[in-house]
Amino acid sequence: MSDAILSLNIVNAPLIATMSGISIALVLYLLIRRPTVRWVLTASIGAVSGALIGALTILLTVNVLNLFGTRLSPIVDTWIILTFAAVAVAVVNLWLSRWWRKVIAAVSILVFVLTGTLGVNAAFGLDKTVAAFLGVTNEKPLDLGAPSTADPGIDPNTPLYESWKAPADLPATGSLGTVDIPNSASGFVARTALAYVPPAGLVASKPKLPVIIQLNGQPGSPGLDDPKAILDKMAAADNGLGPIVVNPDQLGDDSKDPLCLDTSMGNVETYIMKDVVPWVKSHFAVSDDPKDWTVLGFSNGGMCAAYFGAKYPEVFGNVVDLSGDEYQGVDDRSTLSRVFGGDQAAYEAVWPKTIMSKTKYPDSVGVFAVGANDSEALPGVKRTYDAAVAAGITATYTEIPDSSHDNVALDGGLTRGYEVLYPRWGLTKPSS
Repeated sequence: MSDAILSLNIVNAPLIATMSGISIALVLYLLIRRPTVRWVLTASIGAVSGALIGALTILLTVNVLNLFGTRLSPIVDTWIILTFAAVAVAVVNLWLSRWWRKVIAAVSILVFVLTGTLGVNAAFGLDKTVAAFLGVTNEKPLDLGAPSTADPGIDPNTPLYESWKAPADLPATGSLGTVDIPNSASGFVARTALAYVPPAGLVASKPKLPVIIQLNGQPGSPGLDDPKAILDKMAAADNGLGPIVVNPDQLGDDSKDPLCLDTSMGNVETYIMKDVVPWVKSHFAVSDDPKDWTVLGFSNGGMCAAYFGAKYPEVFGNVVDLSGDEYQGVDDRSTLSRVFGGDQAAYEAVWPKTIMSKTKYPDSVGVFAVGANDSEALPGVKRTYDAAVAAGITATYTEIPDSSHDNVALDGGLTRGYEVLYPRWGLTKPSS
């Protein structure tokens, strides 16, 4: 598959509008037949039955089986119901019709399913390109060059917004690409990781920059398009300064959730702590101070961020939990027996809020954000936030307006996290 197709934006308005227009035209064509009583009843029953099947599908997958771990937004529900209704109209056209109408009806089914899939994906907004939707990357390898060292002339005791002077050759934007992180300590088979380097990290005399280890949701794969867009804008206002963002894969496969632990499903915890963290320190000019190290994640990645931030404050001085699960396997009732052999105490011992209750945090910052309409994730994020505050973590809690478990919540949470952490990192002047 060509890079042009893989990089095609599948959430922008023109594409969705075009596919919706084609679908509406096809529905009208399929409905317009000689208006006999039989056809009117057949078409009506087909459309209503399709809509009811769509609604039943939502009920079973979301309310009964809880396959998504959250309620779907009204927009997503509408896309699903309309898609099922349109497909049903096409299906009833396959009988008692001429051959060309059968062909158009068959093609229409494919168009309706594609349009509905694009509409649902656009409502979530997390997979912005064909590559992201397929769980692959079309990014080129990031040019790391020789082991990166910082300019020794920059005063480490002075905030970067005061000590850093941008050179004339400062790039206008940061660089995003794939990176190869060996799994020599863990043996965990991860998908290709991504990394973002801000403009200040791309010049010869670079400062030591803060680090974000970003973890994706499940299903999901490494992707840094949203962070890059936001961070590039911030870098333009901050003399090219920004964090190094590394997005390793903590899942290994969309269909699996290794819980960010060392289990029979893979040594994810060792991968992050013994493979990823040392690799970042050896390949980028970064600060060693825990206050400059952040673990961040969305959904499943948000739970992982809370876990690593809670357990390893000597490494991660900051945790950003965006719409995160409250604890490992929160939506999978088999986790207790399958992973912990039925030992409830052992299971609860790895929950972020349990670890927080038994750990000291002399200088940790937590950012917790969730979609205001995310009825599934919101209570858990709030409880994790409360546990962080009780443990002495300097924490903030934000509900992102007009969002559910979607891209609006992700972007709003990222922005909130950067707002809190930039002054702590010394990238911007603290507000008075």
